[in-house]
Order: sequence, then structure tokens, then C-alpha cells
Amino acid sequence: MNFKSFNLHPHIESGIKALGYTEPTPIQTQCIPSILRERDVMGLAQTGTGKTAAFVLPILQRLMDGPRKRIRALIIAPTRELAEQTHESMCQLCRRTKLKSITIYGGTKKDSQIRMIRKGAEIVVACPGRLIDLMDQGMIDLSRLEVLVLDEADSMFDMGFLPDIRTIMKRLPKQRQTLLFSATMPDDIRELAQDILHNPVTFQIGDTAPVSTVSHALYPVEPHLKKDLLMRLLDRTDTESVLVFTRTKIRATRLAKQMKKAGFFATSLQGDLTQYKRKKALNGFRNGKYQILVATDIAARGIDVSRISHVINYDMPDTVDAYTHRIGRTGRAARTGDAFTFVTSKERAFVWNIEKVLGEKIESRTLEDFDYTVQARTGTVRKWRIRPPATACETTKGNEVPGRTYSRCLTADTLGF
Repeated sequence: MNFKSFNLHPHIESGIKALGYTEPTPIQTQCIPSILRERDVMGLAQTGTGKTAAFVLPILQRLMDGPRKRIRALIIAPTRELAEQTHESMCQLCRRTKLKSITIYGGTKKDSQIRMIRKGAEIVVACPGRLIDLMDQGMIDLSRLEVLVLDEADSMFDMGFLPDIRTIMKRLPKQRQTLLFSATMPDDIRELAQDILHNPVTFQIGDTAPVSTVSHALYPVEPHLKKDLLMRLLDRTDTESVLVFTRTKIRATRLAKQMKKAGFFATSLQGDLTQYKRKKALNGFRNGKYQILVATDIAARGIDVSRISHVINYDMPDTVDAYTHRIGRTGRAARTGDAFTFVTSKERAFVWNIEKVLGEKIESRTLEDFDYTVQARTGTVRKWRIRPPATACETTKGNEVPGRTYSRCLTADTLGF
């Protein structure tokens, strides 16, 4: 099968050719015909299987006829990065159609987004918070909406957006086509689907395990050796672009700085960055300026870089679903990829849950010539801070001034960073 079998408008077909698409992926083959028939659809497929084009192409086909410069399609995404990624795909595919897509999300000035809305657009790609804000102010008219898409619905649930989604649903036209896409299907998302989808067609590509083009490996290591193991592993591994996941924002920032200091082309992506800095980091990763991107789970939602050869879980994810989303950043579009996970002695029990989803045991590896016996540093210098009303200062323990009261000030080493 090829894309011509969908009988899409010639202007849409030209966008497909420009992107180099040849054959539709399984999720596209199954979903596109039903969406073109204006059926509600629930698509379950792993990240990286072509879900975006599965709903973008039939939406563009629908919007080719009918009025322009009014919002007819709304795509809700969990993160700014995913919203931008979807918007970019939309713009590339509809380049010759004269359809217009805009993005709405927080972290940027509201006035500029309002101006774009007023200029007129047929497609809006939005994050829930800013969308509700503009709806409350009467700045966006969705009364003539024809198609609604919830993309990565399980991610929106993980991020606490489910109440916002239900709020938005109540304020949209009841007569509409609704499409829901998700990599996994927790009970809350299943309940949401039952509430908002009308007689849906459900398509599931494979299972909800990570994509089959990814190979998995475990690297047992204790916390204090992670950084050294990561750098040694990267030195000895043939990689293209590498995505490294950490559990916290501060660790992502600190690890990227340490790697950069050690000579790696690395940067970080985490939620505290401004939108400008997030774009700069992500664009630098996409165009090859940075080979390594250190990111948190939330910040990495929506990263679509085909050249990612390795995903490294520097910190073990909290859930199996999070593992699925992380690993879905590599092995995309039928390319192969590798997933390395650092696992401490306290985390080994959780590996069984991942192996159960994968349906196989994950290979455990060690790195030759790496000393795993090095003990954590002891005798860490601890600083002590004078409590008010004394003058604030710091002194190494043992050099305290007699008669003054001190409180402990934890260092990065003490906190385990």
C-alpha cells in the first residue's frame, strides 16, 4: 500500500512527497480510512510509529473543503515541545493547501498568540492550561469546531491534565469528530475515552511495549558511579544523537554542565527553562550542534529527532509507562536504536515489571576496565551556616566560632547529586 490509495488531495500528496514519505506505517494504514469517513477513533500505538501523520493527513483532507479563517480542528498536546512538533508537521504537510495552523501554550506572551488567532486559522495545536485561559477570556472561538484530537492522552494523565481536559470537553460542540491517541491505556484514560468518543473504531498496533526496533540493556551501577560510567560508556560506544534521562531538573542541568566540561557536546532540557532556551536546546540537538541532550521526562515529551541512536536512563523511570515513553524517542520510523538503563541495587526489583511488558529478559552488561568497586567518598566536607541573628557566613565544621550556633547546610555531594 502507498499513500495514493487514500485518494488525498494533490496538494496534500505533494506535502507527503516533500517529506520523503513512501509507504504508510501500520497505524496510518489502519486509522486514516476511518478518520476520512469521519468516524471517532482510538489509536493505541507506541511512540514513534507515525501517529501524528495518522491524524494530520485526514484532517487536512477534511479541511480542504469548507470555510477558511475559522477554527475547525483542535489538537491538544501535553507539552510545548509536542505541540510545536505537531504544528511543524502540519505546516510541512499543508504547505500548498493554504490551510493555517497556530500553536497555543504557556511560557510565551499571550498577546502574540491572541494576534495569531485574530488573523484567522483553521487548525489550533494547544496545551490545556493556556487554552482554558484564552477560553475564559473569550479570546478563542471554538463554537464551529469539527475535529478534536487528544494526542498522547496517557501523558496528559501522568501530568495531571485530566481535569483540564474534562473542562475543555464541556465547552466544545457536541457534534464533532473526536480522535484519541495514546501509547498506553490506563483505566482513567479508558474511562475518558468512553465518555468523549461516540461509537469509536479502536486500532492497536502491537502491544503497549516499547517499539520492537529498540534493543535493551541494563548496566548495574551504584549511584555515586553513574556519572563516570556514563562518560566512559559514551566514549566507547558508536553513537549519533543521545538522549539521557534524569529524574530531576537540577540533576539534568548539573549533569549536562559536567559533561560539557569533560568535552562532550551536551545541553539540557528541563521545565524551568524559558521557552527561548528550550527551543535553543532542542534545535541545537536536532541540527547536530549538541550530540547529547540531558532531559527530564516532562521536558522530553514530544521530542521527535530521527537521528537519536541511544536513549540512556541515567535514573530509572518511576513507572513502566514512563519507560515506554522514554524508549520511544529512539528506534523511530523503522530505524534501530539502543536503550541503556542504569540500575542500582535498590531498583532491580522494578526491572521485572519492565521485562514483563517486553516479554523477555533484559541483558545485563558491565563495562570492561571500569572499576565498579570504588566506594562512595567519605568524610565529605560539610558546611555549617550561622543561624540568625548572627551574621550569615559559612565555615568548615571544626572551625566554628565559640558561642555561636550553627545549622547544617547540605552540599550537593550530601544530597547525592
